[in-house]
Amino acid sequence: MSTTVDTSSTSPSAALLNTVNSKPKVATDSVKADTDKFMTLLVTQLKNQDPLNPLDNAQITSQLAQLSTVTGVNKLNTTLESLKASYQSSESMAATNLINHGVLAKGNTLALTGGKGIFGVNLASPADKVQVDLKNESGKVVHSISMQGVDAGTLPLVWDGKDADGKVLPDGKYTVAVSATLAGKELKDAIPLTFGTVASVSTGAGGVKMNVPTIGQLTMADLYQVL
Repeated sequence: MSTTVDTSSTSPSAALLNTVNSKPKVATDSVKADTDKFMTLLVTQLKNQDPLNPLDNAQITSQLAQLSTVTGVNKLNTTLESLKASYQSSESMAATNLINHGVLAKGNTLALTGGKGIFGVNLASPADKVQVDLKNESGKVVHSISMQGVDAGTLPLVWDGKDADGKVLPDGKYTVAVSATLAGKELKDAIPLTFGTVASVSTGAGGVKMNVPTIGQLTMADLYQVL
């Protein structure tokens, strides 16, 4: 692409800023290359200016100020991309370290295996009373847990697979229902948490994802607790 310099103008050519502003901004833009092109065009205009009709210093200063702004934005974008890459690398390492670790995430499913079922409850605020009901696949409550004076936060729980009468129930899928009250009023922020083990980690356009067979793909933000 060629650039034509108008030596008869009393102000720097529009091509000066077009060199910096007109092309699409992509991740591979070189800030130094943009600056070098701008300065080359400016020096060319200064060399070819009419001595009797010189360039306007105020306009040159304005053009340089605009270049500084564009350069600053490009540098900021480059810095942000670098920080993003660094964060993703750090997040990937953190997620990889969780392979074979148990985690709690939002969900109401409970897998009873070998007479043991791990799950959890999360409260955004303290509760006077928390009621946890475990249901079989037919929706029947087979076991209940009542707790008093529970603080806000994540509470991991383990069920021994027995019903209210102490009878051992078969392994399989169950569901968890949670209700909580404070001063007699129901709290809407009490949620059940499901348990799973991180099997592997995937990195792609969507970021870092942990693959948990019993739950699905999770991000670090989806985790309430690592066990």
